[in-house]
Amino acid sequence: MCFEDRGFCRYYVGVRESVKPCEWAYFSIETLEILKQHAGLRVNREPVERYIKRRNLLMPKYVRKIAWILMIKAMPREVARFIQSRFEELKISEAGYEDLLSEADQYYPAYLGKLWEELAGARVK
Repeated sequence: MCFEDRGFCRYYVGVRESVKPCEWAYFSIETLEILKQHAGLRVNREPVERYIKRRNLLMPKYVRKIAWILMIKAMPREVARFIQSRFEELKISEAGYEDLLSEADQYYPAYLGKLWEELAGARVK
C-alpha cells in the first residue's frame, strides 16, 4: 500500500523466523521506483555482501543503525522499534500493535524528511 500524498509505501512482509525479523517494510516512493526496476530478481546475501565490500560501501547493518538514529530524532522510540521490527524490545498488546501501525504511518514522513535533510547536509560538506 502506498501513501503517495505522504511520500511512502508500507508492505506486509511477515518474516519472523529470521535473524532479522521484518513485519512491515516501509520505504519512500523513490525507493519503490528503484525496486520496480529489479522486480523478479532473486538476490542472495553473499553476492550483495561481496559487491558492498569490493566497492567499499556501507554495510546494511550500519545503514540500519543510521536509520535508527534518524528515526528516534523524528518519532517516538516505540514507533521506531515497531518500524525496525525490534519486537523483543516492544511491550504491547494487540490493540497497541494496531496503534503503532497507524502511528508509524503518521511519523514515517517525518523520518523521510529528516533523512533527506541529513543527505542534503552530507552533500554540502
